[in-house]
Amino acid sequence: MMDNSAFSLAGQSVMVTGANTGIGQGIALSIGRAGGRVIGVARSSMAETARLFDEIGAELVPVSADIGSTQVAQAMFDAAWDQHGPIDGLVNNAGIIKRVDAVDVSEDDWDSVMDVNLKAMFFLCQSFGRKALGAGRAGKIVNIASMLSFQGGIRVASYTASKSGVLGITRLLANEWAARGINVNSIAPGYIETNNTEALRADPDRSAAILGRIPAGRWGEPSDIGDAAVFLLSRASNYMHGAVIPVDGGWLAR
Repeated sequence: MMDNSAFSLAGQSVMVTGANTGIGQGIALSIGRAGGRVIGVARSSMAETARLFDEIGAELVPVSADIGSTQVAQAMFDAAWDQHGPIDGLVNNAGIIKRVDAVDVSEDDWDSVMDVNLKAMFFLCQSFGRKALGAGRAGKIVNIASMLSFQGGIRVASYTASKSGVLGITRLLANEWAARGINVNSIAPGYIETNNTEALRADPDRSAAILGRIPAGRWGEPSDIGDAAVFLLSRASNYMHGAVIPVDGGWLAR
């Protein structure tokens, strides 16, 4: 890809949370292929992601942090900005899911999901905004929403609440920051082959029902989300603010 392409991320540094596996890893690799440097954040080992980056000749800066704590997340962001130069983009991908009947949801389960999926997302956006706005820099934020930002789902009350919140906060921040040079948008992944959906894919009935509703006739791959993220991080999307792009194989159109 040529550096003058509107879709190039050459010379850009992008932080991706949850970059060790699944959608986050796919996003990180797509950014690397587009010429960007990735600051990959995860609580688990990023050895596999690092190996894949070596294979494509891209640059990964691994950062270990548990962003379930707001204090840890914000300190991590500030340290990364100071140590690795200004950050041009932030992808809030890290997320957890707890599957349980609504009558059995515990407060601890609720809090743990909300802390990672919604609270950490907002406060990392805040950290990014403070740094970028303070320095008079433009920037791009991509928040990973969900089909459950639009739909209720089943047995995932805390996840649905958190992902509905992600979409709302994306719009709120776009309203506040669009005129100040920061684009805030989101991607709503459909059913993607990741650890989070392993239980669904292993259940023959649920898997068949899901595939039967997807016009594309297949589960998505992490790179499907990653390539959409590159678009939202690049100057090709400069006039997009507060948008959500469903990457779902046609699920919502059904």
